[in-house]
Amino acid sequence: MSDNKYTRRSFVGMASAVTIASAIPAGAIMPKKHLPIGLELYSVRDTLATDLMGTVRAVAKLGYEVVEFYSPYFNWTLSYAQEVRKLMDDMNIKCLSTHNPRAAIEGDGVKKAVELNQIIGSKTLVVASAGRTETKDDWKVVADLLTSASEALKPAKMKVGYHNHQLEFRENNGFRPIQFLAANTPKSVTLQFDVGTCMEVGYDPIAWINANPGRIRSLHLKDWGKGADKGYSVLFGEGDTPWEKLLDAAEKTGGAEYFLIEQEGSRFSSIETAERCLASYRKLRSK
Repeated sequence: MSDNKYTRRSFVGMASAVTIASAIPAGAIMPKKHLPIGLELYSVRDTLATDLMGTVRAVAKLGYEVVEFYSPYFNWTLSYAQEVRKLMDDMNIKCLSTHNPRAAIEGDGVKKAVELNQIIGSKTLVVASAGRTETKDDWKVVADLLTSASEALKPAKMKVGYHNHQLEFRENNGFRPIQFLAANTPKSVTLQFDVGTCMEVGYDPIAWINANPGRIRSLHLKDWGKGADKGYSVLFGEGDTPWEKLLDAAEKTGGAEYFLIEQEGSRFSSIETAERCLASYRKLRSK
């Protein structure tokens, strides 16, 4: 064995690293970490309802890397889910999560949801509606369901998540549902962040991300702007959301694994809206 500290292989490796480093201009801004950018398919619900396969194909051709199916998928047969998976594989697009009714984490619904999600490749069952919730006790039931679902999904190597709307961010007599859910569920429960609804209520979206490190694993990038002519009809980047700071916080603190564009509707067709939002997102992230 040689007493030399460095082998020839390690020396060559270091020399290569120095060469690469020297090729980067001093003070150059390194590219931002790339996270997959996807589309919540509710954004194109009009075409999805009549031609799901064609819509997924069109979304993939726009350049989206991920799609998120919403609650109607829960009525698919397993064979249809297999057809959808084949299409996604052919188009090189993935489904990392789905939007689900509360029934998907209760009783027999869990088994069905797991089977469908495993076929299409999804790793997270996101609950998109808490159902009837009028009291703190109602929200405790929701928190308990999310907690038990988190345990039930472990053998399948899947996670459960919760998607907020305006309701969860509104405070009533000192009680804010989203804070209660975050405090009363394990950290394995993803807090999927719908940014636009938080903005509409007037809650600081960056503060929310920073208060829940590692739990904001996916975000719905839905913009919102003040004014009768804005609201949710604005495209990504046209509203009041501080996107650059928010996305940086999501990556550095929130634990974001992917982003999902979502649009309620705009002055353009749904497919063109998806295309324009993606272009605006890419322009912002290239800065």
